[in-house]
Amino acid sequence: MPALATGPGPDTGLYELLSVLPSQLQMYVKSADDRSFLHTMFSARSLHSLVKIHEKLQHYEERCPAPVLDSAGALAQGVSEELQMKPVSADVTELLKLLSKPHVKSLLSVHDTVAQKSYDPQLPPLPDDIDDDEDSVKIIRLVKNKEPLGATIKKDEKTGAITIARIMKGGAADRSGLIHIGDELKEVNGISVDGKQPEDIIQILSQSEAAITFKVVPGPETDGPASEPKVTQQHTKMYVKALFDYDPDEDKAIPCKEAGMAFKKGDVLRIMSQEDATWWQAKVEGGANPRAGLIPSKHFQERRFALRQPSPIAQPQKISRKPSTLRRSFRLSKRGKKTNKSMYECKKSEQYDTADVPTYEEVAPYCRAPGARYRLVALIGPTGVGLNELKRKLLISDPQHFSVTIPHTSRVKRNQESDGVEYHFISKHLFETDIHNNKFIEYGEYKGNYYGTSLDSIRSVIAKNKVCLLDVQPHSLKHLRTAEFKPFVVFVKPPSIQRMRETRKNAKTISGKGDKDTSKPLTDEDFEEMISAAQLMENQYGHLFDLVLVNDDLSSASGELKRALRRVEMETHWVPVSWTHS
Repeated sequence: MPALATGPGPDTGLYELLSVLPSQLQMYVKSADDRSFLHTMFSARSLHSLVKIHEKLQHYEERCPAPVLDSAGALAQGVSEELQMKPVSADVTELLKLLSKPHVKSLLSVHDTVAQKSYDPQLPPLPDDIDDDEDSVKIIRLVKNKEPLGATIKKDEKTGAITIARIMKGGAADRSGLIHIGDELKEVNGISVDGKQPEDIIQILSQSEAAITFKVVPGPETDGPASEPKVTQQHTKMYVKALFDYDPDEDKAIPCKEAGMAFKKGDVLRIMSQEDATWWQAKVEGGANPRAGLIPSKHFQERRFALRQPSPIAQPQKISRKPSTLRRSFRLSKRGKKTNKSMYECKKSEQYDTADVPTYEEVAPYCRAPGARYRLVALIGPTGVGLNELKRKLLISDPQHFSVTIPHTSRVKRNQESDGVEYHFISKHLFETDIHNNKFIEYGEYKGNYYGTSLDSIRSVIAKNKVCLLDVQPHSLKHLRTAEFKPFVVFVKPPSIQRMRETRKNAKTISGKGDKDTSKPLTDEDFEEMISAAQLMENQYGHLFDLVLVNDDLSSASGELKRALRRVEMETHWVPVSWTHS
């Protein structure tokens, strides 16, 4: 055969050489049939697999460590006997003492045990009952350990064939590279699978020890040239945050409960495969299990959730759409010290948006760069839980670092007030224009005047390189969860009724009748309303919360919140992937 054109060098691996051979031979082969034959032969998956095995074994032989001798213990004993016959000196005495130590003797004994044992891979003998016509049958032997095989099987109801349904990424079957989707199972440990159900085969596998031997016929998905691999989608890394709890043992739709993976709301999952439109393969990020497990796909889970909740989820408290009416929430105040009252509510999105079904949210790691703007801190909680008090604690602790927004109002400025201090005072016409232009994140009307928090007031605080503390109604979060604000959402929960009786003795509820405000002590009914509202908020919006904080004791709660916000500024957190692309 004439010399090949210039190609790979002498150090090129056999597998790389094989991959370029077809193109190198093109100029010397005239017949189309010969070219097709050569291409098929050199591209055959079986040939590529054999070459890969050859290179692995060759690499093993080259890198395999070999002991210089396998009797180091006997050698040390001989040296000790020789030294005892030598004249006594400090060096001889020290060496004899060293060689007689139990730890040294144990070390040399372990060395000899390892050196005398063969660790070369042992290939199983081929079965004697292979038919000559079964040239496409594969005999596969996998060493079994505590982890599952990482493959699921199914039975063709028409032919009765047992085939490999899916290979779990990172599992033993996937790492071996020997079993593929579509392979037909013939025998397991010499036991024929004819007439058996998948459950029977799983039982055989569970009783197997040491190693499992499979006899399979390669399926159609593994046939064909290796240079033309099956095209799959979503090969890139993808991480999602789970917005619901999942237990495969309670899922009647999952094809194989043993292959399922449980997770909790808030877990970050690495999606390993989306080839199945209904069942994804995923791993919990940071988990110890290398094998992927089955989880419902986003589309499938959204459909299931939509069927379970045909009607919108109820709001903690109904807000009238009429602009002339506004629910007055009770506010806490210490005896003799009246707090500022929040007198406006969000008029947008007051009904649950059924399109926003909480399943998974694609996320990416994010860490605030030095000098970058701080993330918005959104405080959520039922009225009276102590949001104002928590904000005040943070502001007092570090007024140069934390700040709050200044609300807008259409009411007339009073004598003791300054524009831009207590409120931004604007005309009613301008307020309504800003409402029309969607400039308010929340707004409402009280006693004929508008009150609201504008988006620009949030931007103003952030632009001053401060952390903006903002308490909002939970349905406002959808308008704040943007790359611009990157909100860290803190949900503040009330403690038990018994605990609130002890800690809120001086708290009062403020109500407005006519033109005057009155206050009265909080009752158990008020506490129950607070707890009920918190439960509804958590059930409906809990998937959006980054931190859940129980305001049992104001001092300890504010300290915990401040530590959490410090971590947000310094450490890496998972955020929606869209926030990292801006």
